[in-house]
Parts: sequence; structure tokens; C-alpha cells
Amino acid sequence: MASSDHNPKSEPDTHVVATKKRPRKPQFITQKTVKLEPQDQKLTSPPDIEEFASKTPTQTKFKPVSNDNDKTRVNPPSNWVKVLEGIREMRSLEDPPVFFKGCEEAVKTLTPQERRFAVLISSLLSSQTKDHINHGAVQRLHDKNLLKPETIDDAEESTIKDLIYPVGFYTRKASYMKRIARISISNYHGDIPSTLEGLLSLPGIGPKMAHLVMHVAWNNVEGICVDTHVHRISNRLGWVTQTKTPEQTREALQKWLPKEEWAPINPLLVGFGQTICTPLRPSCGLCSINGLCPSAFQEATPTPKKMSRIKNKFSES
Repeated sequence: MASSDHNPKSEPDTHVVATKKRPRKPQFITQKTVKLEPQDQKLTSPPDIEEFASKTPTQTKFKPVSNDNDKTRVNPPSNWVKVLEGIREMRSLEDPPVFFKGCEEAVKTLTPQERRFAVLISSLLSSQTKDHINHGAVQRLHDKNLLKPETIDDAEESTIKDLIYPVGFYTRKASYMKRIARISISNYHGDIPSTLEGLLSLPGIGPKMAHLVMHVAWNNVEGICVDTHVHRISNRLGWVTQTKTPEQTREALQKWLPKEEWAPINPLLVGFGQTICTPLRPSCGLCSINGLCPSAFQEATPTPKKMSRIKNKFSES
């Protein structure tokens, strides 16, 4: 910790005044350093903005838009309905995301309370992890009866780490799983929190995960689940005004997007972002809404190999 390396004798007389003026700085530093994974973590890409950040007061104060008469609502962007319909048509040719299928298959034999806990664990593991890898990890935990708070609490952390490898940041997530299991047993009788604030108080759970769990586990849509795909595509389409974080994108989208679209928008844009509107070299030439997208053809075009692969996928559908 930063405080352990601090030498108070080397500070000037104004040291006490300086520390009073910056009471939150050590917490801010912790937010950045906690994202780093120990040496055995093999991933080179950074985690999502929200995933491993410590909770701040601004993260837990949610005021979702609940009706069309709310004063915070703004006029929606033009042609957003046509854009959404076009994305839906393109996505109809693809299979649903593996994450949702895998999660449902792994937990279908559990009780409702056990299922909610399993959904929370599956969501935690999904960060910075490909769908099929997350599915495999959840299935291995299920096979070892380690999708319940009691069994996770009793298990060795090293055992959990071995079972969930190679999910992104598996070492840190194994530690989070142990802590979440203990909180579940101590505070919720083996269940999970039923509020956004409660979910956000859990280690490793940020706004994106909290909204996803509220929807999938509790069937309660209080906000849009915004990950990097939704964040990127919303900015490319001009649906938001150059937001810098997924949380800013969530707040901006909820000011105009009808609430009935809050739940389906995430899997829709995630699939679209994995196939057509990719982070690098998006396939604008294959996108049916390129005439409505202000960012179309502004980034490098995909390689011929990728173009051929995507065309074959559409032709087989």
C-alpha cells in the first residue's frame, strides 16, 4: 500500500494541511492498482473500465429513467428506429451469444436462489473473457458443485482458480468468488442482493454486471447493461455525444431510449460488435445500415480474409 512507503519525517510542516486537502487520493490510486493481475495472469489487454474498480459514491447512486414523462429525457437521435431494425435483421442471421446459452444450460437444474447466485458468478467470470471460455469455466464449477455459496466458501481458493482458468484475471476472480460467497452466507442467507446498491457493494461487481444480474437473476430492469461493445457502437452511431466511459454511455442512452429496449439492447449490440461493428477494422461494407451511420468507412476496412469469412457465414444462414 502507498501508506506503508510513506516517510512522515521527510514531509514539510504543511504535511497535515496537504493530507486534509486530498483525502480521496489514496482511494483513487487504489482503483488503478487493483486492476493489475498477479504475475500468473497471461492476458495483455486491460480490464473493462468498471470491472475491478473500488466502489465510489457516484457508482452507487443510480437514478434510472423510468417513464417517458421524466424531465431528464431528451429527444432521441434521428433514424434510431431504422438503425435498430437494421441491426436486428443482421443479428437474426446469427446464433445468440454463447454466454447466455451457456449460463442457462449450466444452472437450469438449480433452485431459484442457487440460480441467482450462479448468474452472479457467471457474470463475474465473463469480464475480459470470451464466451466459450466463460461457458467452460461455469460448467466445470457446476460439475464440481461449486456454483453455490456454501461449497465455494468451503473450497480452497487454489481449487477454484484451477477450475476457472483461463478466464480473464482468474486469480483475482477466484478471490472475489470466495469473498462474495462469504457475504452471501453472512448477509443474505445464501442469496444475492436484490438491489443495484447491494450488488455494487460486492467485490469485483461494477455497474455493467450489476444491471445484467438485476435483469437475468431478478427479472428487474433498472438500467441498461453497457459493456465495451455497447459503449463503442453507441458512440459510432452518434446515439451518445462522445462519452468516455460505459457508465456515461448508460446514463446518456437512458435519457432517450424507451425502457422496453433497455434489456435487449445489450445482447443485440454485443453480437453486432463481435461480428460486424468490431473494435478494429469494422466491416462497414457488409453492414446494411452503413448509410445511416455517421462513422461508416471512417476506420480501416477489414482484410480480404475476414470479409470472405463473414460473407460465408451470412450465405450459410
